[in-house]
Parts: sequence; C-alpha cells; structure tokens
Amino acid sequence: MENLQEDTQQKKDEQFMRKALAEAGAAREAGEIPIGAVITCRDRVIARAHNLTETLNDVTAHAEMQAITAAADALGGKYLADCTLYVTVEPCVMCAGAIGWAQIRRVVYGAADEKRGFTRFAPYALHPKATVTAGVLEEDCRRLMQDFFKAKR
Repeated sequence: MENLQEDTQQKKDEQFMRKALAEAGAAREAGEIPIGAVITCRDRVIARAHNLTETLNDVTAHAEMQAITAAADALGGKYLADCTLYVTVEPCVMCAGAIGWAQIRRVVYGAADEKRGFTRFAPYALHPKATVTAGVLEEDCRRLMQDFFKAKR
C-alpha cells in the first residue's frame, strides 16, 4: 500500500513539475532566467508563475515570490499551509524565507542550486513542519538552465 501511495505521489509530482517547466519555458522565451513555479492546494493548481526580474527590473521578482503572491490572492489569505510549491530549481535564501513565512508545508524542486540554494545557506528557513522533495524531473530542469546559459555565452 505504501509503495502505491509513493508511486501515486511521484506521478502527481511529475505532473505538476511539468507545469512548472512550462512556466520556465515562458520565462526563457521572455529572456528571463528559466525558472518556473506552480502552487497547488489539495492537488489543484492555484498559482503559476515564472521569473520576472528582467521584465519588472526587480531582483525580488523570482518565480516563487510571484507564485506565493498569486496563491495568497487566490486563497484570500497569506498563509498557504495546505499548499505545495513546485519549482524547477531549488529556491534561494530569499525565496526560502518567503516560503517559510507563508507556511507552505511541502516544497518540491527539480534541480539543485549548489551556488545559491537555500539548503546550503539557510537549511532551516522553511516552516518547521515543511517537507522537501528534491530531484523531480531533475535532468529536464537542469538542462533547461544549462541550455539557457550556454546560449547567453
């Protein structure tokens, strides 16, 4: 029974990460660093976003920050305790802090960010009850970032 639940959760995680990857693709098309995020509440997408730092000329306009704002608006409150955040790249320290303040209980990311990821610099930034699942569609997420930066150089 436990394996069936794990398989079902893995399929859901991959399904929602594909939606985050689509957002990352939209970011790439707009000339933004290709990071996408989706927030679900009880397995329903309530927010989707991608990086807008170039478009808005705002260093805080990360995909996660945009998604948190949209999700809070959709639910009519600032706490997202029943929500899961799917993001293509490991959140940075700033985003991890916002995820913690929003009380998001589950974070799922694709590719790790060894240079700026929260697990290296602020591993306790998330809500104490939050869980993290890393490496969902990791290769797809990593390739998107690598291809973007290769084209830039």
